[in-house]
Amino acid sequence: MWLLPAFSRVSNVISRVFYRMTVAGHAVPARTPLLLVANHSNSLLDPALVIAAAGRPVRFLAKATLFANPLIGWVFRAVGAIPVYRRADDPALLKRNVDTFRAAHAVLAGAGAVGIFPEGYSHRDPSIAPLKTGAARLALGAFATCGTAFPILPVGLLFRDPSRFRTGALVLIGDPVPWEDIAAAGVQDADAVRELTRRIDAALRAVTVNLERWEDASMVECAEGIYAAEFGAATDPADWVVRLRYATEALAWLRTIDDPRWTSLAKDVRHHARLLRLLQLRPIDLHRLRSDGGATRRVRRRLPLVVLLGIMPTLVASAVFWVPYRLTRIAAKAFSPRPDVRSTTKVLCGVPIFGLWIVALSVLVWRYTGLIAGLATLLLLPVGALVSLRLLERWRDAWREVGHMRLLLRKRSELLQGLQTRQHEIAVRLQALSDAFVTRTRQPGARRFDAGAIR
Repeated sequence: MWLLPAFSRVSNVISRVFYRMTVAGHAVPARTPLLLVANHSNSLLDPALVIAAAGRPVRFLAKATLFANPLIGWVFRAVGAIPVYRRADDPALLKRNVDTFRAAHAVLAGAGAVGIFPEGYSHRDPSIAPLKTGAARLALGAFATCGTAFPILPVGLLFRDPSRFRTGALVLIGDPVPWEDIAAAGVQDADAVRELTRRIDAALRAVTVNLERWEDASMVECAEGIYAAEFGAATDPADWVVRLRYATEALAWLRTIDDPRWTSLAKDVRHHARLLRLLQLRPIDLHRLRSDGGATRRVRRRLPLVVLLGIMPTLVASAVFWVPYRLTRIAAKAFSPRPDVRSTTKVLCGVPIFGLWIVALSVLVWRYTGLIAGLATLLLLPVGALVSLRLLERWRDAWREVGHMRLLLRKRSELLQGLQTRQHEIAVRLQALSDAFVTRTRQPGARRFDAGAIR
């Protein structure tokens, strides 16, 4: 376990380089027994994100077959991962899970943190899979060892496109799962195991967005964006997830009723989303473009950034790192047939490819200009790559604002005003749908939803 003490920092670097990572929600306690439960849609990068957000050593439960992998097995042993033996892999090894639970209980008894993915496997389905009982049994079994009901924190991992480099990634940490009332029941109490599994499932669903189908994603996100832009909703990431969950539940309800008003609303939101994509706009951009002066000021502020800070670093970084970037993409495409492992493959291929490329360039500089220059190249290239990456993203954001300004100047009179009017009308209809949905959820026997959290 030689890598465990430093692995939270390593995970933080990997997560924040590959993704635009944001951590929000409940604070993670630094010195207490802790069980972290998370959704699992992104293979080996999921534990890295959870550990980075926790900011403390976390020993994850991982399927035993990974430890036998000649390429990555050593990493799992070095970070103190705990092997889990699954029936699907080898039924004869299930009895070894006694040692698995014993090891996890010892970590918790020593005020350590344990991580687990209760779904039991990585997948790219639009919704959380039914949970296994492992997390509940682990917690109930550890109560006798710890002597207290330690925190069980749900961690929601949300991505725009998990396999895409530098896409947005939100790690949302929910409130602790309440289980003090059943903690002493023990792992032999089947009712307690089922009840705690149900509570963990509810807690995870509260920090994730669960769609009926992937095709709904763009419509749900556009509806949330329209509502937030037109009514000035809070920008906190946790509130954003609540609004997306609310829109998803409202969409599921909409499909069960025979009301042409809401059916036509869904079609209009889809159409509006398509138009915004064609114009490379978001609902908030369309709302902001109502003010000529605001758009002009933003462009004037960002133009020097575009010209002075964006062009040269972009050209230099693209030239220096084009070869390893292309090699990484080719390798990832060749070795990752499953969508949920593509990002992991990119990291596993990219780290050695970029590392060897930097070493090779440093050796060339050393050979032709001297040892000091070679060492400086070895130290400065990684830093330069990260700085250039950040400048490139800021340059893209600034250029996007320039595109908005051009659109504003050329097409405002017809296209923009029409889109802005349509967006406001859709927002008003979304508000009416929200009121109807709230009324429905407050009826006896209906599933309850805290609509007050988003309004």
